[in-house]
Amino acid sequence: MKGRDAALDGLRAVAALGVWLLHVGSNTGVMYRDGMLAWMMSRLGIAVPIFFLLSGLLLYRPWARAVIEDTPRPRPLRYLWRRVLRVMPVYWLVTALALWAWSSFDWTGWLKWMLLVQNYFPADPTPDGLYQMWTLPVEMSFYVLLPPLAWLLHRWARRGGRPVRPVRLLAGIAVLPVVSVVTVVVARVHDLPQLGLLLPYHLVFFAGGMALAVLSVWIGHSRVVDSLAPQLLVLAALLYALLSTGLAGPRTLDLPSLEESLWRLSLETAVAVLVVAPFALASRPDALRTRVLGNPVTAYFGRISYGFFLWHAPVITLQLKLTGAQPFGGDFASVAVVSFVVTTLLSVASHHLIEAPALRLSRHGSAPVRPSKAPDPAPAASVR
Repeated sequence: MKGRDAALDGLRAVAALGVWLLHVGSNTGVMYRDGMLAWMMSRLGIAVPIFFLLSGLLLYRPWARAVIEDTPRPRPLRYLWRRVLRVMPVYWLVTALALWAWSSFDWTGWLKWMLLVQNYFPADPTPDGLYQMWTLPVEMSFYVLLPPLAWLLHRWARRGGRPVRPVRLLAGIAVLPVVSVVTVVVARVHDLPQLGLLLPYHLVFFAGGMALAVLSVWIGHSRVVDSLAPQLLVLAALLYALLSTGLAGPRTLDLPSLEESLWRLSLETAVAVLVVAPFALASRPDALRTRVLGNPVTAYFGRISYGFFLWHAPVITLQLKLTGAQPFGGDFASVAVVSFVVTTLLSVASHHLIEAPALRLSRHGSAPVRPSKAPDPAPAASVR
């Protein structure tokens, strides 16, 4: 598809599969068994920081380009309208079906979930099949924050001469990880786990993507990153192995300590950046890593990955209820195979019947902008 980055689509596909495998492993109890493999499965939630980082990268890049190359800035209202059309139609469908099937909410509970504000009411129960949806209010909060944040960064960077604008942008973005660290400390010291459902807790991941966006505009294709890409990916794997230990906290729903939370935040950020950077800063079409992730199959799966993310939990829930499986006692192989096939079919259908028409509607009437040196991937690719 024109204007898309196939390798980043493929990376999104891998992340979506990671979330699916995490939930298959947790619902069947495999994740809680002994052994390093079970621990590594329990850390597949690293897919969420990767998703957040990709959002920061792809959505902030037009604003970064406007600062560095004097191109037109995105129009906030049009940008927000496209975000709504990208995220909400399929979300409404999946959420409404799950709420109808498995919740006893009154109209106020339905309204909270339909408006994506459920994270702000942590005392409310999470309906079956919707446990993965906590990430979407965080994403939507970032979408709303981005235009004023980009405006502030634009003003800050423009105070310097053109050669130092990227440096000033990176300095401004560096404030965001501090917000995350402070939020983690407050959450653990004052026993406020609900802060983990809010954007400030996760800003460090979006900031990593925004920093990569600045670098991708500023330096373009980096030969240094290109030459070091295999080593960066190996380092990401090693840090993921470290993340899959007790150093980053328990693998159950028990709350980690402050030290474990900070280790986990640091390791997840490092892994996400190391995984995405070789594709954001040095994506050569002839490179093996690009050919593997950017092949037509994985790239297409990346394009339907948002639907896959939405559908997989209700499908797993329905399958376990129909088979009468005990909690944490389902058969891993059968749950994995059936949920993958059914979720993929639903994702293909919802992509072509709902997502694609909504995206065409969001682009209708868009005014052309001045072309830049290299086209960015379509902003629609920033969501799962």
